[in-house]
Amino acid sequence: MLILSIIVALAAIGALCWLLFALATFALPAFAGMAAGTWAYGAGAGLPGSLAAGLACAGLVFGVGQFLIMVVRPMWMKMAVALAFVAPSAIAGYFATHGIVRHLLPSDTWQIAFSVFGAIAVGITAFVRITSAAAPDRVGQSAISA
Repeated sequence: MLILSIIVALAAIGALCWLLFALATFALPAFAGMAAGTWAYGAGAGLPGSLAAGLACAGLVFGVGQFLIMVVRPMWMKMAVALAFVAPSAIAGYFATHGIVRHLLPSDTWQIAFSVFGAIAVGITAFVRITSAAAPDRVGQSAISA
């Protein structure tokens, strides 16, 4: 029974880590949606109205971010938009990893080291997912030959 519980615990940790990596791209839209939904609920929109406002805001933030990455030409602007999406994802990755590692390691130094590694891994994953939507520039091709 003890071995079964260890296997189930490892499977649960693996599933949560997979979920963290899968949802890392949506940290900024989720934060914006929660803020808009909370504001709408405080303004008296009620539960359905605040849910609709939060979902609309989250979708708008994600759509505008993807649009800007695909349309903006200067690389520094694309990097700024990507950084706006990656920073909240890395912070979420740090705290999620810290929450898992806190139960496994007694040393604070190792907890922070693994948490920073988790933040870097989640940040890189979010960066790859955000920038994968941008089509590469076609150097040397004109609009007529494309």
